[in-house]
Amino acid sequence: MPTRKNVQGDKPAGGTSCSLDSTHFVTTVLHQFAESLGTAIDAKDPHTSMHSDEVAEVSHALALTMGLSPREADIIHVAAHLHDIGKIGVPDAVLRKQGALNTKEWQAIRRHPELGANILKPVAALRDLGVVDMVLHHHERWDGKGYPARLRGVQIPLGARIISLADSLSAMLQNRPYRNAMDFTKAHDEILRCSATQFDPSVVIAFRKSADTILKMVSYLSNKEQAA
Repeated sequence: MPTRKNVQGDKPAGGTSCSLDSTHFVTTVLHQFAESLGTAIDAKDPHTSMHSDEVAEVSHALALTMGLSPREADIIHVAAHLHDIGKIGVPDAVLRKQGALNTKEWQAIRRHPELGANILKPVAALRDLGVVDMVLHHHERWDGKGYPARLRGVQIPLGARIISLADSLSAMLQNRPYRNAMDFTKAHDEILRCSATQFDPSVVIAFRKSADTILKMVSYLSNKEQAA
């Protein structure tokens, strides 16, 4: 099993306050807060229903498969619920547009990681746990061609690398204005194809190992949404 890594990157973690070390605080208080905000953001964008829940659950499963501790996986779970919170600052006309976005609209969308980080930054617990950095960098790419900072490889926080894959999987499985949803097999193959370019190869390995579990997970969430 891979060696456990700090969720904020590949360097040893710094100290945190006693309150942040509380498993109850992370798994209950922060999780409830993050889940509520994630649901609110999904409601703002009609094309991303249940997206934050899906990204959070897949990210949690990937983190555990990679050998992270349950607490580290829970922190990534919280960050994944919040990864799109910056879309609150994106005009509704852009989020709700049918068809392809123009250059100006894509620029507005691409600002959401920075907007999200700025929204969350005043919450000390989210800064200290690395959640703010994960939200800021969840659209970076392993090859350095992502945004907003064009980080590459292990410069990207590990949690952000995990959320990136989960976010892309969820997006591929949902209908979007510019394309129809893929089935899981096609999305799976696309993620494997993008290993070492878009995605961290170690996260792709974890995805491949846990693909059956993740398929059941996303199918359950899809059925839950349809029944609602």
